[in-house]
Amino acid sequence: MLIRYKINEQGKQIAIAKIYTQEEHQIHPKGVDQDSRFIIERLKTNGFEGYIVGGAVRDLLLNKTPKDFDIATNASPKQLRKIFWNSRVIGRRFKLVHIYFQEKIFEVSTFRSSEADAVEGNNVYGTIEEDAQRRDFTINGLYFDPVAKQILDFNDSYKDIQNRRMRSIIPLNKTFVEDPVRMIRCVKYAMSIDFTVPFLLDRAIKKHADELKRCSSSRMTEEIFKILQSGSSRDIVERLIHYKMFIWMLPEISGFIQHGRNKILTQQMYDSLAMLDSVIAKHEHVTRARMLAGLVDPFITIPAEYENSTLLFRSIFKQIKEVIAPITPPNYEVERAVEYFFKQEGLKVPKNAVRKPLTAQQRKKPQQHRRRPAGRTGSQKRRTAKSDTKTEK
Repeated sequence: MLIRYKINEQGKQIAIAKIYTQEEHQIHPKGVDQDSRFIIERLKTNGFEGYIVGGAVRDLLLNKTPKDFDIATNASPKQLRKIFWNSRVIGRRFKLVHIYFQEKIFEVSTFRSSEADAVEGNNVYGTIEEDAQRRDFTINGLYFDPVAKQILDFNDSYKDIQNRRMRSIIPLNKTFVEDPVRMIRCVKYAMSIDFTVPFLLDRAIKKHADELKRCSSSRMTEEIFKILQSGSSRDIVERLIHYKMFIWMLPEISGFIQHGRNKILTQQMYDSLAMLDSVIAKHEHVTRARMLAGLVDPFITIPAEYENSTLLFRSIFKQIKEVIAPITPPNYEVERAVEYFFKQEGLKVPKNAVRKPLTAQQRKKPQQHRRRPAGRTGSQKRRTAKSDTKTEK
């Protein structure tokens, strides 16, 4: 193991990170996405640093296939745009860069400063050391250089992964108040990769569970779908109920199962989520609508008799919207979920019941405003009318 040093204000050399070599971490080069490696090579060629970060490094160390290869660098978004023509800047609060390789998208972030939150706009860049202190959990706090084949560890993250335990980098009295969604991520990570939650972290989650009521519906919507596509949704939801977090995420469903006291309905929900997990485990393509159907299945009532299929479609659509409130997936995804229930029951889907989603161009297209007919304006007409009246007199 190597050590990375820096010179402090007193001019003394202090250790700031551990460096693990190929012989120690044993990440196989074939496990690394070659386009992500290309991005980092290009960054280095242009005089910048570049590292694979977050869940990808964790998964590689656990011999899992990463879903995404996020990258961190000291290059600013403007500099990244100059280096990569196939990129665009996204985000308002904190700008990121997406680099496109055919159907793959790589998210590249600039190292953030420890003072980023204190400055309006939040686009304050810093060093890799500062960036490492802003990560949520140690399991997401490693920096992997696939060219040098080295891992930089500023937070003893490597040991936590070896010991399969969760640990917060940000102080526990601060982290969940800053961002309550971190509690959901903690539970999701722990249950997905079978990591333990130590006593102090466990207590902090229980203490701050009601902070989730501050989360926006859009953020909660995305977190719910991340849970559903994790392949461990059954175990994650059970632990969320244990921590009394689920009531702030899906209050209607939580009310149905009454925090686990309604054993029959609770078991039906767990069985439905377990079935969804088994489909995902087979690496089958699962749409968000199918995930949504797996979540709400036990809580949807399909009557044996109905007037017509269109009214039935609308009724089930309304039921789903009420059950999943306050999360807000697009209506066409809810319609697709209704379509799934119709097919499961052997019913014919009404014509034009499922709308097509808007394309990116349609979403960006500005609304057309009505134009005033060519000719004189209203005020011009009024002035002309007055003058005509005077002429007649």
